[in-house]
Order: sequence, then structure tokens, then C-alpha cells
Amino acid sequence: MSTIDILSRLDSDNIEWVDLQFTDLQGILHHVTISRRLVDSSSIERGFGKLDGSSVRGFTGIEESDLVLKPISSTYAVIPWYKNTARLLCQVYSVGGRDRFPRDPRLVAEETEKYLAEQGYRAFVAVEPEFFIFDKVEVRLDPGFQLYRVESREAPWSENSGVFTRFKEGYYPTPPKDKLLGIRLEIMEVLREYFGVEAEITHHEVATAGQAEINFRYSTITGTSDNLQTLKFVVKNIAYKHGLVATFMPKPIIGDNGSGMHTHISLWSTSNGENLFYDDSDEYAEISQLARYFIGGLIEHGRALSAIVSPTVNSYKRLVPGYEAPVYLAWSRANRSAAIRVPIYHRRDHDGKRIEYRAPDPSTNPYLALPAIILAGLDGVKKKLDPGDPIDKNIYALSEEERKKLGIKTLPRTLDEALDELETDNEWLKPVFSREILETYISMKRAEAKKISSYVSPAEAYYYLDV
Repeated sequence: MSTIDILSRLDSDNIEWVDLQFTDLQGILHHVTISRRLVDSSSIERGFGKLDGSSVRGFTGIEESDLVLKPISSTYAVIPWYKNTARLLCQVYSVGGRDRFPRDPRLVAEETEKYLAEQGYRAFVAVEPEFFIFDKVEVRLDPGFQLYRVESREAPWSENSGVFTRFKEGYYPTPPKDKLLGIRLEIMEVLREYFGVEAEITHHEVATAGQAEINFRYSTITGTSDNLQTLKFVVKNIAYKHGLVATFMPKPIIGDNGSGMHTHISLWSTSNGENLFYDDSDEYAEISQLARYFIGGLIEHGRALSAIVSPTVNSYKRLVPGYEAPVYLAWSRANRSAAIRVPIYHRRDHDGKRIEYRAPDPSTNPYLALPAIILAGLDGVKKKLDPGDPIDKNIYALSEEERKKLGIKTLPRTLDEALDELETDNEWLKPVFSREILETYISMKRAEAKKISSYVSPAEAYYYLDV
């Protein structure tokens, strides 16, 4: 869509307000709303000087805070729950509006696509974002008093009509157990009809209380990142409209499954259009040697990669054995106890051949996470890193001695541990990630981990108050 097309759509859709949206370094979507009267071909080209970068976490200090938002024409969409309002995702430009702001995370995704093209590759990415929809959430964090409580119409501990789901029995139940199907279908319809996001599959996930998954069609790195941010925006607003609370927090409930974001990747040749991960002569999983090297890169850099794809303190409460979350850096076909899986639902599936990286969760910033996954894999291709033999056993059931004998590494147990790994293992990111964005990200996440670790949790009080 061109600038002229945007202006034409604004008129034909009777738009009075334009919502300019952008993503900060931690992955949070922000917005500023402007009058349609301020939007013309000149202002779209020049950008809108409406952003104080010093008020956005991870962006700038007050001495260099005037940033510019330039709309991305292809992201135009009417927001159906606001009257005469459209949204446009934006790129962030530095003071003066001439150069891209180096800490704009979307720039990392764009530059990764350029880097891939220089190597003769094109990547397609799909994600499986999981999330929870609760009836009510209470959170208080006052000195001397803490409260965190959720209510769900699907949970056995809440008021219900006798139709509820027991712990870890939430996968694929039909209504009336699945009480949120109507909400999910409404979300999918809004994504498709208004935002151009081709939502394809939805189902209830394993966790008891309102855990959902919505999948949309694969795209490029930047396209999938844009679509994930759009999905989060729509999910939260549709839930709010119904008096519910949607969260993409990785582990909101103790003792039940958390929310992951399994990520599917394939590399294609720009010269002949072939899927470079497919090899029909491979008897194990029909994957190529290049795909194996790519997996080798993910295993080699998986511990450092965790700091980006599992970016919160809460992420590591999900990454524990027993809840189908990956803990071990191993690969296999159709084995969900390994961090890297090669789906093999059908044979001779040239277009569908891909690898699935299961470590990411939906709290991640997709504009950083998807490039980081790709760059880790490309480093494996460049260095011809052997991923070792596939592990076709339930890795959770192996003893520590057996895992050690097989050379299986574990993912970090905490965000601080993951950040330690990223500080010492980041050369593979440097073809795209600038030193500035890496240092800013690590510093921001160190401060986050330090702040959260200083709080006394109810569990600590329960177990230690009488020592």
C-alpha cells in the first residue's frame, strides 16, 4: 500500500483518528493517537514528531528524547472497537527524522532479512502463541502486603456449574468444558477481517484455567513479528470488551502448564525458490545437512539465546521439567521433550519441512527473538556445527548421568544465568545486533531481574517464616 493508498483508505473508511503504534525494546506496544487532519502525503513521508524517547524504557535519555514515528503503510487497519479510528505500525527515527533510531527493535528484524538476502536465503517463520484468559486478576504489591489471585470460569477451584477442567487436562476439550471458544473465534474474525492477519487454528491448551492458543499463517521475520504484536493487541482488547483479562505471562499459575511460543523456521533459496531444509533422501526426518547445521547453531547458542527468547524472571518458572516446556538442548523428530523438534506429520512435505524451536515464550520481543533464532542457526550453518545424534527418548525420564553421557546441555535456570551466557556468547548476533542494542538490552534486563528478586514472595513467607 502506497502513501496515496493510505490517504484514500482514510477517506473511504471515514477515519477521523489515526493510532500510531510502535514497540519498545522489551516488546511492549505503545501508541499515540492523532487527528486525521494531521495526515497528508508530506507528514507520512516526513514522519510524526510525537515521541519522547526518554519516557520509553530502553530508548533514550532526556538529552536526546525527540524521536519521530514513520508509519508503515502495509500495516494499515481499521480498529473496530473504536469509532472512525485506524492504526498504523511505525518505524522509529532518531532526532531530526533522517536516520533510523538504533534501538528500534523492528530495525533488527528488517536488517536480519537484508542479511539473509545477502547470503542467498529467505526465512519463513510461524509462531504458536499461548496465553490465558481469566475472569478476574487481583494483584497488589504494597510494603508488607502482597496479593496475587486469578479467577477462571474453567477452573475446579472457582464457582462453576459442575463443568470444569482438572489440572493438566485442558488439551483440546470440547464445549461446554471449553468455555472460551466464542471469545477466541471473535478474536480470529477480527484479526482476519480488520487487520489482515490470517488466523488459521485455535484450541484450548493443556493448562486448566482458560489457556488458549491461536495460530496465524507464516510470514517473513518482520511480517510475523508485526502479526504477533497485532494478535496481542486484539486478544487483550477483545477480552477487555467482555470483562475478562488476557495475559501472555509465561507462568501465571503454580502447578499447571505455562504459556510457550513454539517457533517454526524454514530457510529457502532466493535463487531457485527451494526449501533448503528439505531432503527426501534423509530417512530419519527428511531434513537436509544444512538444516542439521542450523540445529547445531541453536544447540550451541541456546543458553545465550534464552536471554532473548525467554526474557523475564517468570519465564524460568515455565522452563521446569514436567510441564511439556523444554529444558534440554537436544533435537529429535516428534519428541516434545527436546528443545528442537522436526515435525513429521506427513512424508514428502517439501513446502512444510521446518524445524520447531520450543524454548521461546510469548513475553518475548519478536523483533529481537526471531532474528536471534535465525542468527544462531546461521552461525551453525556457517561453522558446520554438528548437532549430534537425535534423542528419541523422553529426556525428562533420563537420569542426570544418562543425559551427561549423551552430552545434553540444559537451558539456564534463571534470567540472570541466561544474561551471563549472553554476555559471553554474542558474536553470532553481531552481523545484525549493534553493540548499543545488546548492551542496552542486557543492562535493562539486569535491572529488571535485580528489582524483582528483591521482593519477598508469599511462597518464601510460607516456607521460611518459622525457621
